Amino acid sequence: MTATAAQPLLVAAFGLLGLLTNLVAELLIARFLPRLGGPASPAVRITTAVATAALFALLTLRFGLSPMLAAYLLLGVMAVQLSRVDVVHHLLPNPLVLLLLAAGLGLLTMSAVLVPDWSGLLRAAAGAVILFLGYLILGLVSPGSLGMGDVKLAAPLGMYLGYLGWTQVFYGGLLGFVVGGVMTVLQLRLKRGIKPSEVAHGPAMFAAAIGVVLLVP
Repeated sequence: MTATAAQPLLVAAFGLLGLLTNLVAELLIARFLPRLGGPASPAVRITTAVATAALFALLTLRFGLSPMLAAYLLLGVMAVQLSRVDVVHHLLPNPLVLLLLAAGLGLLTMSAVLVPDWSGLLRAAAGAVILFLGYLILGLVSPGSLGMGDVKLAAPLGMYLGYLGWTQVFYGGLLGFVVGGVMTVLQLRLKRGIKPSEVAHGPAMFAAAIGVVLLVP
């Protein structure tokens, strides 16, 4: 079978892996973070499963079977789960953000060893610091628009973007605010009476970062 003919099968296989990974992730979150209210409803579980499968398929198309694929698949499943939690609870739990940072760093380090790409790993560390400090400053200046959970989430997202390049860090950080602003305006119009501080910013940060990962070469 040629590589071209095998690609749809590879993408489909990783899409299926996304479905299974999403199920395992939700069960583990319900088991170890019971304060979040236990398993999600069937409708939410179907939505998150489809979203994770789609992300796994798109990330496989983007990276192929490269050493960095595993790290970005982790980003995909955690993006869906943390977005789900943030929308429902307006919370980005520290254990999940720390898992994304620590496990992502381990997988990116493994990728840097195999490629090798030590400059990418150093850039990932710098990206994490830069995006974290940028969000921290904005969070301190305007605490009503950003929560500390958003500030902490900026570190792993900066790491993933930085591993790919400085262009990704710039656009990922900038678009996070653009997408967040658009989502805030839409929700304020649809749900009159809510405050901007009540709008979850985590999903916008993930959408911007993953969009940049997928689309910026």
